[in-house]
Amino acid sequence: MAIAATRAAEPLNLVLPTDNDALFRGAGEEFYQYIERDYHGEKSTPWEGGRYGFVRNPVETSAGIIYTRLHEGIDIRPLQRDANGEPLDAVRAIAPGVVVHASQMAGYSNYGRYVVVEHRFDGCKYYSLYGHLNSIAVRSGQRVQQRDQLGVMGHTGEGLNQARAHVHLELNLMLSRQFESWHATFFPNEPNHHGLYNGLNLVGIDIARLYLALQKRPTLTIPEFLAEEETLYRVLVPASKNFDLAKFYPWMVREKAAGEPASWEVSFNRAGVPLKIQPNAKPVSQPELSYMKPSGVNAGVLTSDRISGHGANARLTEKGKQFMRLLVFPD
Repeated sequence: MAIAATRAAEPLNLVLPTDNDALFRGAGEEFYQYIERDYHGEKSTPWEGGRYGFVRNPVETSAGIIYTRLHEGIDIRPLQRDANGEPLDAVRAIAPGVVVHASQMAGYSNYGRYVVVEHRFDGCKYYSLYGHLNSIAVRSGQRVQQRDQLGVMGHTGEGLNQARAHVHLELNLMLSRQFESWHATFFPNEPNHHGLYNGLNLVGIDIARLYLALQKRPTLTIPEFLAEEETLYRVLVPASKNFDLAKFYPWMVREKAAGEPASWEVSFNRAGVPLKIQPNAKPVSQPELSYMKPSGVNAGVLTSDRISGHGANARLTEKGKQFMRLLVFPD
């Protein structure tokens, strides 16, 4: 489906999940919760670490300092605290939808207590995730309207303390309906308490940039938004009836296949967000890197170790192959 075809759909209308709207005033230090960083013995608390993208774990390279750890969402700091310092901010749905997951057990995930809401935009399903909640006010299966309260901000989850309380917000694409069997195959000793709504099966887009873009272009759609992202690498995956990504987001398929393709080529940005799907004539039995943007930096630094090497010599790592197999599992 052509991207232009989505223009006739209803406008994408998102609100922030709390009363903190400093994002729209350009006041990053008032909007984002800081992180605690110790870089070569120098301790700091940069608020930039609460932004989306590769904003954590700096390393020195020949091209300068590069941040190697991806943060798939944004960390929004509280506006209100009680006398004991606990956050009081209500966390609300950014758009209408259905609660598909409400994880009450704080120790089951790095997200702590978290809620996932399924939305339909342009006929496709997207998933907002609200992490580190102190309490949850909804249940799975419950329909919510925009601005309905989902819970209260907190600091549940690994590595958080009261001072750094925040809500972690993501807006995600889902990768596969076969996630649970994939997870059981590759992580047999790690319980999956979250079914399809495990963070490994949800890939977050740059929601802060989307909020700001919608301020300027209210008719913007998610396909149009992602069409502006730069492709860092492309991967061939085997043709499979289980290739859910193309079914979930048909707008990604830019070319109609003449017959059954030998494989599919998926384009990704640096954050690992799939951007485009194209049929390919080359048969592959397992995922294979077909393109890596030239760079003087080892690809592992840029891709969370999914790819290693440089340019034409870059290859998917075992970690990368394992992740890409999720797209077509069982292939």
